[in-house]
Amino acid sequence: MKKILFLSSLSFILLFTTRISAQVISENAKRKVTVGVDVYTDIWQYSVDGTFLPSGFRARTINQGANVFIMYNLAIGETLHAFSIGAGIRSQNMYTNSRVADVKGDSIIFNLIPDKLPNKVDYRKTKINLTYVEIPIEFKFKWASGFKFGVGFKGSYLIDSKEKYVGTRPESGAWEKVKNKDINYVQDFAFGATLRVGYKFISVFTYYQITKVFEVSRGPELYPISVGITITPF
Repeated sequence: MKKILFLSSLSFILLFTTRISAQVISENAKRKVTVGVDVYTDIWQYSVDGTFLPSGFRARTINQGANVFIMYNLAIGETLHAFSIGAGIRSQNMYTNSRVADVKGDSIIFNLIPDKLPNKVDYRKTKINLTYVEIPIEFKFKWASGFKFGVGFKGSYLIDSKEKYVGTRPESGAWEKVKNKDINYVQDFAFGATLRVGYKFISVFTYYQITKVFEVSRGPELYPISVGITITPF
C-alpha cells in the first residue's frame, strides 16, 4: 500500500511540474531538449543453480526503481522525428529473501534468511541497490497528433552498490539496520535496449539489460527487465 501511495504521489508531482513547465519553456527548447523521469519496477531474471543462488531463493515481484535523464534531440529532416543522445542516472533495487555473502574473496553467493523455527529470523527488508550513470541514445518518432514511439540503447557505468538489511540479528535476536557498501564482483558496465510508446508527455517503457549484474563465474547470472512509465515535462 505504501508503494502505491508513493508512486501515486510522485506521479501527481510530475504531472503538476509538467503543467507549470509547459507555460515557461519555449516550444523551440522543448524540441531540442528532453528532460524525463522513469518510474519502474525491475523483473529480475535468474536461475537457481545451487552454487550462487540457493534452492528457495526468490526475488520480490515489485522492485521499484527510478531514472532521471536529459537528452539533446537532433531533428531528422523537416519531420518531428529525431535522433537523441544524453545522460542520466539510474537507481535500481532487488528485494529478496537472502543476504549477500563474500566467499573467501573470490565469489559472491546469496544465503537464505532462515524463516522456520528454531532459527527463524524476523526481517523487514533485505535488498541490493545499484546506481549507474548512463548514456542513452534513441530514435524518436513523433506525430502531430501527440503519439510518439522511441527505440534505443543505453550504456551504464556503476557508481555505487550496496546491500541493506533491516531485521533481527540471528545470534541475539536484537533488531539492527545494516548497510554494506561496495558489493564485490558487480560488473562496472551494463548495456541494454529501450522501447517507449506514449502520448504527449507520458509513455510506457521497457528496458532489457543484455549484460549480467555479476562477473561471470563470480556470482549469480542476474539481469533486470524494467517496465514502467516515463514522464517528460519537456
